[in-house]
Amino acid sequence: MATVLLVIHLMIAAALVAVVLLQKSEGGALGIGGGGGGGFLTGRGTANLLTRTTAGLAAAFFATSILLTILANHTAPRGSVFDRAGTPASGTQAPAAGGNASKPEPGRGGILDKLDAPRAPLVPQNQ
Repeated sequence: MATVLLVIHLMIAAALVAVVLLQKSEGGALGIGGGGGGGFLTGRGTANLLTRTTAGLAAAFFATSILLTILANHTAPRGSVFDRAGTPASGTQAPAAGGNASKPEPGRGGILDKLDAPRAPLVPQNQ
């Protein structure tokens, strides 16, 4: 269900972008469809059609966004992050009773250990 709704949402988003780009720009050169419609519709009719299409696609975009949010909320696990904060994750130790965590051992593969690691000289020294 979520996949189908997501595909529809993406199709609506692409159509909304296309319709907005087809509209005549007022001040800049951003509009693609600024020229005449080839006799299909008058300038006022084209603007009215594109405005109504933009409004309909925008409403559909908002509706699918809300539906995707509701669907994601129903499939998410219940509870808060703070509810699970009291139990340590597997493989980690809880802090000491005083609240002070012990200092991690050096050389455990963190980024700071990699920065402080001694490096070999770039140019071999001949002695």
